[in-house]
Amino acid sequence: MVDLIFLLIGFTILFLSGHFLVVGGVELAKFFKIPTLVVGLTIVSLGTSAPELLVSLKAALSGHPDISIGNVVGSNISNMALVLGITALIFPIPVVSKLIKFDWPIMMFSSILLLVFAYSGVLTWWEGSILLAVIVYFNIQSVRTGRKNNEKIQEVKIAWYYASLIVVASSIGLVFGADLLVKGATGLARDFGVSERIISVSIIAFGTSVPELATSIVAALKKETDISIGNIIGSNIFNIAGILGITAVTKAIPVNPKILSSDMLWMLAISLLLFLLMIGKSRKISRINGAILISSYCLYIYFLLKP
Repeated sequence: MVDLIFLLIGFTILFLSGHFLVVGGVELAKFFKIPTLVVGLTIVSLGTSAPELLVSLKAALSGHPDISIGNVVGSNISNMALVLGITALIFPIPVVSKLIKFDWPIMMFSSILLLVFAYSGVLTWWEGSILLAVIVYFNIQSVRTGRKNNEKIQEVKIAWYYASLIVVASSIGLVFGADLLVKGATGLARDFGVSERIISVSIIAFGTSVPELATSIVAALKKETDISIGNIIGSNIFNIAGILGITAVTKAIPVNPKILSSDMLWMLAISLLLFLLMIGKSRKISRINGAILISSYCLYIYFLLKP
């Protein structure tokens, strides 16, 4: 009963924090003359990825590497297939060319790089350093490109320091809410004797993806669709390059062969599926595409839990 209460409170905090993170992020975009897409790819995605960072670091330092890596890989799968799918069902998401030409390729490059590094059976500090270099490059290039191509800036409604305070407070709320949600979900899962790998790539990954879900849904309802998709791709890049980079630099992470041979391959496959949906004639992730993405997530969970 206590675990279920933690689960519900955690979800509520995450949803509210996601709402205010969108508000603060959009206002910062206006003030610094940066398109909301770039804010979704950087500021908002960093904030919504904070729970994954907290969970992965805590798991690695406490001797639970399957949770550390499984959380990131499972979260990326959940972000693309479940979160983006649900968001598209609510409101079809337009796809701008930058996502196809730059952002998605960086996400795919990071995923392949992780697969190559993980092949040795452990992520080392120097491999973590290379991953960190990728996230630094991505953020710098995103801001440069965004400011260069920005054409029209809407009127700022909130002072930049208030908007910054909202972003910081919302990010803290996301961390706190995710901690409660993961604690409740893990407690419920362990009652069924589930392995750490399965817990990490499913329940914990979904729990730490709730900020992305909350933020993307709120952004879609506000018709800030650039934040919806930018938040997902930016979060996925930060999850791999930033979170596993920071974690591996802090402590070498052993890689479970099952995560390498199954979950990472699913992550790459769904990344390719997302690309195919993005380059369609309509240049939109439609409601039908959203249903396809959700179906791919259900298929992944089916094979994950299959005896």
